[in-house]
Amino acid sequence: RRVWSYLDGKDTDMQATDTLDGARLMRELVRRSPFALHLGIQLAELADGRAVLRLPFREEVVTVGNTVHGGAIATLVDTAAMAAAWAGAEVPDPPRGSTVSLTVDYLAPADGRGIEAVASVVRCGRRLTTVRIDAHAGDTHVATALVTYQIG
Repeated sequence: RRVWSYLDGKDTDMQATDTLDGARLMRELVRRSPFALHLGIQLAELADGRAVLRLPFREEVVTVGNTVHGGAIATLVDTAAMAAAWAGAEVPDPPRGSTVSLTVDYLAPADGRGIEAVASVVRCGRRLTTVRIDAHAGDTHVATALVTYQIG
């Protein structure tokens, strides 16, 4: 199966004949996503049904003062959920997926600090995957989220 065109064959260590598993797709996608790059999101860990992503503190993610914008946190949470849902998943041809539902509860501000989001799959059905995400800035729990993600 060829999914090379999905990644446009640019800036990747993949060959045109390589097949793609969900984890490899996420490593490439997060690394090359224009929006994730703009925010500085980095994939730190990826395993079957689990992902850890980081959002470094930068001026681009501030809402006012030195408080990280809720939208940047939501983007981090959504990206972490996507990565966890795909990790271990079979990649359809063509690879397609989307967030169906995203609920974020903001618990504390992330003032002047980067954020780490840990996403874990709670349930994986035929097409829908439910993922729980906890985001921390140091030892401060800044957000918790529940995401439903669809593959295919």
